[in-house]
Amino acid sequence: MIEIIPLPLAEMLTGAFVSFLGFLVLLNVFGLPANWLVLGLVVLWHYFAPEAAALDVLFWVLFVGLALLGEALEMGVQVLKAKRYGSSSSGTVAGMIGAIVGAVLFAPLFFGLGALLGALAGAWLGCFVMEMAKGRPLRAAADAAFGAMMGRFLGTVCKCGVGIAMVALTAHAIWPEMGLHVPLPPMQPLPQNPAPAPAPESAKMVLAAGTFWA
Repeated sequence: MIEIIPLPLAEMLTGAFVSFLGFLVLLNVFGLPANWLVLGLVVLWHYFAPEAAALDVLFWVLFVGLALLGEALEMGVQVLKAKRYGSSSSGTVAGMIGAIVGAVLFAPLFFGLGALLGALAGAWLGCFVMEMAKGRPLRAAADAAFGAMMGRFLGTVCKCGVGIAMVALTAHAIWPEMGLHVPLPPMQPLPQNPAPAPAPESAKMVLAAGTFWA
């Protein structure tokens, strides 16, 4: 049996789900695949409430395309920015690894904002150490490390922006207009009150006699 959840409750459930997706986008700061987690949760939403949203083929093409675009931007911006400041390939990779390690280590600080600071510091330190280990001059290694740090920052910003676009696309697609169609348990019929028994003939005669004498 399919029933419709009232519109206010449907909006509350959808709003909570979209808000949670927005929170997940912030996990990009930790170097986690947050956009792919968003995609997985939207797939589960569509599975458990298939009639609640018009998630057609075009939606999924755009959705997966955005997730891939976020990965490409994050990687490409980091590499291009680091290369622009003279970083080597090994220095760029070391900066990426350092960013992830720094984000994890500093995540408990400043109510989670330490993850961003740790990622930037880790990107700088990782690239700097690698460039110095390769025998590059101090100034060149510092410049390369700065490029790796800026690339990490801009790449994270781009990936978070793509994640926000994915959440906005999802909200537009699943936001209820006439309530959510979801399966609900069948309602048990209410007990019917028994009909009053007809008055006996003797009672009718007494009432008729009283009315006559009145």
